Amino acid sequence: MFRLLFQRFAIGLVLLSLAVGCGDNRPKRVPVSGRVLIDGEPLSHGFVQVVPAGDRAATGKIGSDGRFTLTTFEPEDGCVLGTHPVAVIATESIDGSSQRWHAPKKYMDSTTSGLRIEVTEPTDSMELNLSWDGGQPFVEKFDSE
Repeated sequence: MFRLLFQRFAIGLVLLSLAVGCGDNRPKRVPVSGRVLIDGEPLSHGFVQVVPAGDRAATGKIGSDGRFTLTTFEPEDGCVLGTHPVAVIATESIDGSSQRWHAPKKYMDSTTSGLRIEVTEPTDSMELNLSWDGGQPFVEKFDSE
């Protein structure tokens, strides 16, 4: 009897230690989605990248309606809490030697974009406003060397 009780206790202890080891050590995230506008119109190509200091970046593909949903570790798990710089990479490959830019190059780097978001709670209405500042989409050709 004592042996059976001890075996059950030991098995329970092993299972408990395995369950404790399975915890998610990832930073807290909240769902974040929204839209990207350029000069008031939906941006229809590219990706949003949110770059938290010291944490993994969150990314989201921009749909044809300008909407995006952020992913950090798992699909649509959102972004870590805080205020973070943002990049919008809005290029479209045309062929092997050129690409179309759907937003100015400055937005491609979170350190030059001037964009920041504050994540304090789940949201589906985050809005990123970009501007061509008088420019327009353009095609850039690459050297084939």
